[in-house]
Amino acid sequence: MHRSTERRSAPRRVLRLAAIFSFLAGGSALADGVVGEHVNDLQAHLDEYTTEVNWLIEQVDGIVDAYEAGGLSAARPEAVNDHWEAVDFHSAIETNYVPLYAGIWQGLYGVRQAIEKEQPVDAVRAEQVKLEQTLWQALGAVKVAAQFQQRGLVPAVAHTEAATPMETIDIIKRELERVVAKYAEQLPDEANTIVQETYLNRFEGIEGMLIEQDADLVVDLELDFNVTLPKSMQDGASVDEVSGVVEAMHVKLDRARGLLEEAEANRADVF
Repeated sequence: MHRSTERRSAPRRVLRLAAIFSFLAGGSALADGVVGEHVNDLQAHLDEYTTEVNWLIEQVDGIVDAYEAGGLSAARPEAVNDHWEAVDFHSAIETNYVPLYAGIWQGLYGVRQAIEKEQPVDAVRAEQVKLEQTLWQALGAVKVAAQFQQRGLVPAVAHTEAATPMETIDIIKRELERVVAKYAEQLPDEANTIVQETYLNRFEGIEGMLIEQDADLVVDLELDFNVTLPKSMQDGASVDEVSGVVEAMHVKLDRARGLLEEAEANRADVF
């Protein structure tokens, strides 16, 4: 059951995306993680990104096929994360249109959680279709970004770095409190923007160090940033419920801070 027809989704959004990128071009594209120089030469890598999107769709389809044939034990749904992290397209969309980047994460977890909850195959396939549509939309977004990049209308991806990883954790926690405040002010769009920017410009910068200490913790926080927190706001959760999500993230971030401090102390002992 393969559905890899790109023209179905991407072109419909080109005019809207052009307007979005015209707006985004007024600022600077920022990223803390290692994203690769390809993000500053998108046009030269469009064929590669298209191949990767098709590959991702095939991999997810294989996971769902395995689930249909042999159930949860045969599917290995956690592999959807590994496949997504393995492709360059991951950072191409991340650095150019974060809302769709978050949408891809939501789609990946939609498929993964439907399988892990052992939902009917039709329900899993429905999540799969949503993911595929978002992937094609994201490819369309990158193509538009490439056009604007060639015309000099999209700034190069710049890298920022906080003074220390521990300070970055503190900044993230403050930004998450701002998310709750904006949501309480009935400004959900502003709150969601803060979530996206905090993930991209802050968390991504310490992600590599954290993976070395606790890869599962990183996956949990990625899920919180890209699925749990934004979805709670999209679903109209109460302020207390959104605050509860943030408080749970604070606990994980405190653990992350402790791990980073411990790693820093160990490095100091070595040298």
